[in-house]
Amino acid sequence: MASVRLDKFISERTEYTRSQIKELAAKGKITLDGAVVKRCDVKIDPDTARAEVCGNAVGNSRFRYILLNKPQGYVCSTDDKDGETVMKLIPENMRTKGMFPAGRLDKDSMGALLLTDDGELAHRMLSPRRHIPKVYIVKLARPFENNYVNKFRDGLTLADGETCLPARVRKAENSDNLAFVELCEGKYHQVKRMFASVGNHVEVLMRVSLGGLVLPEKLAIGECMELLHKDVENLFKESDFDAFCQGFSAVFSANFLINKM
Repeated sequence: MASVRLDKFISERTEYTRSQIKELAAKGKITLDGAVVKRCDVKIDPDTARAEVCGNAVGNSRFRYILLNKPQGYVCSTDDKDGETVMKLIPENMRTKGMFPAGRLDKDSMGALLLTDDGELAHRMLSPRRHIPKVYIVKLARPFENNYVNKFRDGLTLADGETCLPARVRKAENSDNLAFVELCEGKYHQVKRMFASVGNHVEVLMRVSLGGLVLPEKLAIGECMELLHKDVENLFKESDFDAFCQGFSAVFSANFLINKM
């Protein structure tokens, strides 16, 4: 890859402006391959350079991909007019200019949320033609009924007359009130509205996978982690819903949902 200026390299991968980068360099806050640099116009190889700003490493990848285990009470937006945004949960050294939530979860929902500055990947992910399946765990107010399986599979009609694409639902093995749901679309409050249409009520909802990208058990609610591009490509891999439900840790689902009672 062609060489680029150090300030351009840092600016594209962080939230710092070029003027801020220049000031930090003058204060000795920027290192390149372990040595302090005072000038930002030096040319570097973006694939191999090891740059740090204020002790934080600057990733070599042009884009960043952050997986957040979203807690309740945050909106999936970059604008805080509707409340605290998920952006506040991302450490400053992991943010970049133009980073945004790729998709959304309702304010009172939890779980897997991808944030990135890669607009092309977000477009691929959110395109209706892709139909990336998303799996949720829900805690229901009333016990799961077996007839839900056929009703979800046939495509539910919601209270306002809107129809849903066929979806899959399955009772969790460790509780009559826990269920897995797999959707290939994302209507407003869809999971809650679907269960309401069959006479039940969702008390707690958590998204646990996006395509083949599964929320790690070790990632606590409110925490985030950076993903490599090869991990992000799991979004577009097919997943087996039944195998996922059978293999997914009962301890994970039970701990988080039962503790929310």
